[in-house]
Amino acid sequence: MKDFNLENRRYVIAGIAIGIVVIYTIRLFTLQLMSDDYKKNADSNAFLKKIEFPSRGLIYDRNGDLMVYNQPSYDIMVVMNEESGHLDTLEFCNALGITKEFFIKRMNDIKDRSKNPGYSRYTQQLFLSQLTDKEFSVFREKMFRFPGFYIQKRSIRQYQYPYAAHVLGDVGEVSPSDIENDDYYQAGDYIGKLGVERYYEKQLRGEKGTQILLRDAHGRIQGHYQNGELDSRPVAGKNLTLSIDVKLQALGERLLEGKIGSIVAIEPATGEVLCMVSSPTYDPRMMVGRKRSKMHAALQQDVWKPLLNRSIMGQYPPGSTFKTGQALTYLTEGIITPSTAFGCHRGFYHRGLHVGCHGHASPIALVDAISTSCNGYFCWGLYYMIGNRKKYPHVQDAMNRWRDYMVSMGFGYKLGIDLPGEKRGLIPNADFYDNAYHKSWNGLTVISISIGQGEVNLTPLQIANLGATIANRGYYYVPHVVRKVQDEPLDTLYTRKHYTMASKKAYDWVVAGMRSSVIKGTCKAANRSDYLVCGKTGTAQNRGQDHSVFMGFAPMDEPKIAIAVYVENGGFGADYAVPIGAIMMEQYITGKLSPAAEQRAAVFQKKRIGYGSRNR
Repeated sequence: MKDFNLENRRYVIAGIAIGIVVIYTIRLFTLQLMSDDYKKNADSNAFLKKIEFPSRGLIYDRNGDLMVYNQPSYDIMVVMNEESGHLDTLEFCNALGITKEFFIKRMNDIKDRSKNPGYSRYTQQLFLSQLTDKEFSVFREKMFRFPGFYIQKRSIRQYQYPYAAHVLGDVGEVSPSDIENDDYYQAGDYIGKLGVERYYEKQLRGEKGTQILLRDAHGRIQGHYQNGELDSRPVAGKNLTLSIDVKLQALGERLLEGKIGSIVAIEPATGEVLCMVSSPTYDPRMMVGRKRSKMHAALQQDVWKPLLNRSIMGQYPPGSTFKTGQALTYLTEGIITPSTAFGCHRGFYHRGLHVGCHGHASPIALVDAISTSCNGYFCWGLYYMIGNRKKYPHVQDAMNRWRDYMVSMGFGYKLGIDLPGEKRGLIPNADFYDNAYHKSWNGLTVISISIGQGEVNLTPLQIANLGATIANRGYYYVPHVVRKVQDEPLDTLYTRKHYTMASKKAYDWVVAGMRSSVIKGTCKAANRSDYLVCGKTGTAQNRGQDHSVFMGFAPMDEPKIAIAVYVENGGFGADYAVPIGAIMMEQYITGKLSPAAEQRAAVFQKKRIGYGSRNR
């Protein structure tokens, strides 16, 4: 008789044995073919993959003066899988001049994937960056005592001048988001943070190289794997030539010392930015090396916001510089002719509304209205445009037509300069006022926009671009701060003409008004005998002291420079902005300042407004 219990046991035992074999087979398959953990472990014992970092591209000014270059630097790297765990921490910390607390925190941060997304215990990780030559020498002598730690040669940015910090920007360690957004980077890499260093990061950074080194069982380097056939050499970053004139930039920063504001100068024929000054500013050499993080935090906490590039981020009422755009619009639309005259008895008066103006002859025609900066004239022009039902069936049609002219002149949207952080300003349209006034509004409601007040806001860059457009009699190139990238054509965005909606004849009349302003109007401080200057002042109303504004260009018929000067709380345009603009134009056109201009520059350098006066 069969023993069925014994028979069943055989099947159970056989099933268990088969199951164990299947499990081991699957696990073996997974380890050998599906998982690279053991491969990495084996490779890490046999090979050391060493990154070679490229030299970052150099940056020159428009005249070939070197502004940004590189110097050797050294990083301490660690491979966690090789770090023995028996490290003499005290000796290691003494060799690098760090504390034990810093050591523990840094090692933990390296392993924290939320802070270091690319972490692997088999690859080199950054422990400490940017050692000085002295620190490097001390550590190198003792490095054999610290298994798992290596020295990696890098380079560090150096800034030749204490100028143009907002244009140049700086370089700092990558953030986790930088690593996630671009697999080129790994923890400890550097990236441009601001300015052209950020905007042209891909051109400046170059391409990394690699060396695959062969090691013996004790971890000692034996040479290059396959005699270096798999190695790749780094490719240096591309050099940049800026449009900035460093001497003009230095003068602008000097003139705005102790003041809040901006100076932007543009070459009308190309759109190249000749200088871009934002005050208060800082020395870019402060943002170098391991002290960068501390210095950046201090600048961020400064109540005067020195990190803010007011030239492209400051959004201000343009004041009377905006009247030139109004004149162009009214003339082209046929609202006025050059001989149209309006009465102005210390301002615009209509239906109980009053917009003040200073005393001058009345009635007044266009050229003299620009020359004397008559508020009344431009208020009447807007009033008749918005209220013209024969030409525009509805008030909204007139408003949007006005808006279209403003947008064509480069207002209301970002111009597209090759710097990060540009703001668009504000040009209202019909929807804006419909929402604000529940569709119950007219020309009187919005009259202040005609003189660059009310809802209108522009950046200093946009005001300078207005000057360049008038200098060109109707077109502009998108402003840009880089004139040449090594071995690359300039983006076509910066080589195309952008025409406005205003007519050539309208521009001729506005130029005549701006020339008259320099000869006998509000810009007399900018008048010269050796070249013809055209200008327009602005006194932008503010809750406190008014802002001082100037927009102009020179020479009149062959313009080399267009400029905008904006001094917060500087009072009338003629008080600060006009003389500063005149000094800047002289420096660029003649290549130097006369003794008299140098004396004026010294006077304005010493003057303090706002943050400068409070710090005294």
